[in-house]
Amino acid sequence: MTGLDLAHPDHLVPDSRGVGPDGDLFLTFPVESPAVRAASLARNDELPAVLELSDVAPVAVPHRIRGRARVSGWLSCVPGLAGPGRMALRLEFGEAYVDDLWGAEEVGAEAFRDARPDPLAAHETELLQHLHAAHGEQLRTLCALLGERSAVAGGPGGPDVVPVALDRFGLRARFLEGRGACFDARFDFPEPVRDTGELQRAMYRLFEAAAH
Repeated sequence: MTGLDLAHPDHLVPDSRGVGPDGDLFLTFPVESPAVRAASLARNDELPAVLELSDVAPVAVPHRIRGRARVSGWLSCVPGLAGPGRMALRLEFGEAYVDDLWGAEEVGAEAFRDARPDPLAAHETELLQHLHAAHGEQLRTLCALLGERSAVAGGPGGPDVVPVALDRFGLRARFLEGRGACFDARFDFPEPVRDTGELQRAMYRLFEAAAH
């Protein structure tokens, strides 16, 4: 939303966000937010807007931003949906673009509408932080699964290994080689996991394979 007052940029960050059954986004702002003011004054509920999101790894690691996304559409007020002092805005979906660790692509309206959270999404932060803090030696054993790079990476003075992403399909780790050099490797589970119990077993098998 170009031209908005940026004196309080935090007022342009929604307090909460969610996706409705039709794929539209619902964003909650303080009533004094410039976004609410602009949407209230817009004619025919046609205020073009872009929501930008950044995905930051929950562990300290070089190149910490894991991805960025942009969702553009048209903003309008939805009175009565938010609590006191807040206003809900609906961002009617127009188009979306994602650039992350898995690649860059446009996201269609139906794919966006039908997407569901990964079953580990709510636990990913604590799981990655636990792996990083308590399982550093086991993570280093993953060097053995790097194929042609195993001999170099797994030798004396080999890279530190930091877990940077975890989902139902596998673990992504970042290998820090020193002087700012690093590379990522993805370790897929034999089959997607459905909860933290299945994840624990999958991680055990992954570390067991690396140790032999």
